[in-house]
Amino acid sequence: MKGPLFYAKILLFGEYGIIKDSKGLAIPYNSYKGALKKSENLTDIAKKSNQNLQKFYHYLQNLNNENLVSFRLNEFKADIDAGMYFDSSIPQGYGVGSSGALVASIYDKYAINKITVLENLTRDKLLKLKEIFSLMESFFHGKSSGLDPLNSYLSIPILINSKDNLEATGIPSQREGKGAVFLLDSEIIGETEPMVNIFMNKMKNEGFRKMLNEDFAKFTDACIDDFLHGNVKSLFENVKQLSKVVLDNFQPMIPKRFHTIWQKGLESNDYYLKLCGSGGGGYILGFTEDFNKTKSILNEYKLELVYRF
Repeated sequence: MKGPLFYAKILLFGEYGIIKDSKGLAIPYNSYKGALKKSENLTDIAKKSNQNLQKFYHYLQNLNNENLVSFRLNEFKADIDAGMYFDSSIPQGYGVGSSGALVASIYDKYAINKITVLENLTRDKLLKLKEIFSLMESFFHGKSSGLDPLNSYLSIPILINSKDNLEATGIPSQREGKGAVFLLDSEIIGETEPMVNIFMNKMKNEGFRKMLNEDFAKFTDACIDDFLHGNVKSLFENVKQLSKVVLDNFQPMIPKRFHTIWQKGLESNDYYLKLCGSGGGGYILGFTEDFNKTKSILNEYKLELVYRF
């Protein structure tokens, strides 16, 4: 048995803002993927995954909500007992949706009356899927928006207008230009829950809430608009502003040794950095008008190309 592939995702814009109902844009990232597999001789990594699936099975037993979703749990349990595991190249704790891909694969294989990618995906169906995935993924890191599994399951870009307003969207096709969106590897594993807790504590501060509702939301919305419409010049102007707002207000989410290179990008205009997911480690997302130049400036770090302008 080898299940279908489910891909990583990147939340290009909207980290933290989507918790508070502002816009976001998530895209599939096909460089990393995972699939359900079975083996009689499990490696240590596969064994750990199999044990995790066992725990997830118990979680889903309690979740079996007939109104929203129900699963073929006997079949799921039999497959786990027969050595099923999730074989994945998606790095964990990196903000690219490792648990999302796993959740999508379980829903795809075991959900009864599942909503499929082939049907007409109305807003109501997207919201229902998001709600199901939110409940399922909460097993992995506390409160989940459900967006990562949704993106992985559908494997199409998703525009988040607000919590209750999602739509599948298209993004401009890549060009063979010098500009790029890239990932910078912090080589630190990030944990979502502590970062979200820091954010929630910051939200108690009126000044922070004002910044989020005004500056952060304004530049995030402008970046999404520019990206979807291919307005590259304006996009870089807005990404710079967003990068500055994040550096000024989300410092605990940026690993300390990256504060300086973040600032250098803003001063030189060679590249701009932003959070990828909840931060605290994992990947940092970068935007540059000259990827080769940025590679030579940041030559001591591992960079991965996501999208070309």
